[in-house]
Amino acid sequence: MTNHQTEGVLPMNAISRILSNTPLFKGLSPEQTAEISAIAMQRKYGRGESIFMEGDVADGFYIVAEGQVKIYKTSPEGKEQILHIYGPGKPFGEVPVFSGSRFPANSLALVSSRILFLPRKAFVDLIARHPSLSMNMLGELSMRLRQFTVQIENLSLKEVPSRLASYLIYLAREQETVDRVTLEISKGQLASLLGTIPETLSRIFAKMTAQALIRVEGKAIHLLDPNGLEELAAAGKLAE
Repeated sequence: MTNHQTEGVLPMNAISRILSNTPLFKGLSPEQTAEISAIAMQRKYGRGESIFMEGDVADGFYIVAEGQVKIYKTSPEGKEQILHIYGPGKPFGEVPVFSGSRFPANSLALVSSRILFLPRKAFVDLIARHPSLSMNMLGELSMRLRQFTVQIENLSLKEVPSRLASYLIYLAREQETVDRVTLEISKGQLASLLGTIPETLSRIFAKMTAQALIRVEGKAIHLLDPNGLEELAAAGKLAE
């Protein structure tokens, strides 16, 4: 088994800072954050390295300290569907930990990444001592459920242009901007996330550019017509 313990270990105050900026732990006291930091184990994964596989026992959950991680499923035919892509401060793999089950999907480091691992038993013991932790967890998990419900709706009911418009609107909210977003994943990864292929996605980008909805400059996407994007996200089809 690969040893993922890192050289150049993060100091405790850096771990506490990462945890305090994680949605699961916002609003906790410095003392509570320090207790969580004390049980966090540091691991490092190289680009393309697996973190866990579907069916693995969920013996703990993870938080991205540095880097980028994708959560995905693979069909029996080998087709990959990306479910989520997470960057620094984002937790993942937490849901099955609390149901005592196995991971329902795969996880892989998209770039060289430093990950914090919180063992299930130690964390559950902490919750028993500090019930306020469970309230934070419930709030974050309910938000994840809403996001996942929207994603399933988009993939099953909406056309690809609508999915792309919805994703750009989501990025704008996450990045706290209104007229420009940064695409932090490749176009191929975005295509998988939206349930399409790169060629189709490129055609839709071109159409949305021609209709003055967006302007693409490398990883920067300028939202020229936010209202038009909202309408496309709702209507589902680009005008011919």
